[in-house]
Amino acid sequence: MKTPIQNRIHTIFIHVSDLKASALWYAELLGQEIDLNDVTRPVHTIPVADYTSLTLDAGPEGEQKDIVPARFPIFNFHAADIHEAHGYVEGIGIEVVQPITSFDDFSFFTVKDPDGHLIMICTG
Repeated sequence: MKTPIQNRIHTIFIHVSDLKASALWYAELLGQEIDLNDVTRPVHTIPVADYTSLTLDAGPEGEQKDIVPARFPIFNFHAADIHEAHGYVEGIGIEVVQPITSFDDFSFFTVKDPDGHLIMICTG
């Protein structure tokens, strides 16, 4: 069946309580420059790949979101070298909540963003 919906993810929405703090956290994790003067409510989009991005959504001005993080990771970022990635996130002060777990062809660890969302860093 032909569909008008493209077979790719355009953006991932992450609901946040503090837009500037979250924008800084994700920019630092991904090694991106950020000008916090450009970060304004309700959303801030961070480019991730050729056509995929993260959209941090704090909602309209004057509204405070009640963030309830999922108990499990909501997505992952890829890393070619899991040990280098683990050292990097520890070095910039990001909380690692699950240590490196390795299988024959796949390794991962889990970090927590400022709102408690769990994000996996994976190889494979």
